[in-house]
Amino acid sequence: MIDAKTTIGWGLGKKESYGIDVLKEALSQYSSAKVALAFTGGKDSLVCLDLLRRASDGQVNIPVLHVDTTVKFPEIYEYRDRIVRDWKLKLIVHINQQALAEGPKPDDPDFCIFCTKRLKTEALQQAVQKHGWQALITGVRWDEHEARSKETFFSPRSDHMRVHPILHFSEDEVWQYIGKHKLPYCALYDKGYRSIGCMPCTEAIPDEGPERSGRGREKEELMGRLRALGYF
Repeated sequence: MIDAKTTIGWGLGKKESYGIDVLKEALSQYSSAKVALAFTGGKDSLVCLDLLRRASDGQVNIPVLHVDTTVKFPEIYEYRDRIVRDWKLKLIVHINQQALAEGPKPDDPDFCIFCTKRLKTEALQQAVQKHGWQALITGVRWDEHEARSKETFFSPRSDHMRVHPILHFSEDEVWQYIGKHKLPYCALYDKGYRSIGCMPCTEAIPDEGPERSGRGREKEELMGRLRALGYF
């Protein structure tokens, strides 16, 4: 089994190649109608998307899912729509409309946890079930959060498989990849944001310190439990 210790000392090129191999394996196991890629508009899902293009002869032949909480930064929506247009992606946007009608407003102190549980996690589950996907590709990385450190490249959930092609990348390597391949990225990263969530729960932070320190603290402390419910 390839784990974090195994990949110590791997160069970026080797990590890219392994990520492409993971995606090729997923595409060989699941038909294009049964697998999707979760695209947040962030740097990690961008790298996943580009690796997928390289694994598929320059084309993305599977759906790209964007779970929309409706409170994301305007820059995210602009960037998402631009890359969908330029890369000719098949975008599926899913909103948990019932939760949106029932929940607290964005200025409520409880909104961040509600958003993660219902507008993200529950919405994600709804989308998987609605479209009958058997696998979902995400940009989870080992070093991003302790709750993700024991993930595997192919990680079974109750109703689908999670595929993690950049699990072995570091934050710096994600940016090295983006620079190497000259990929267009969201403008928020040039404004001091390192990990991008929704507007009520995300702040710009210094370059030093934990990558996700600008995200809602209560949600980060509950990450393990949230992931057990289906969160990324």
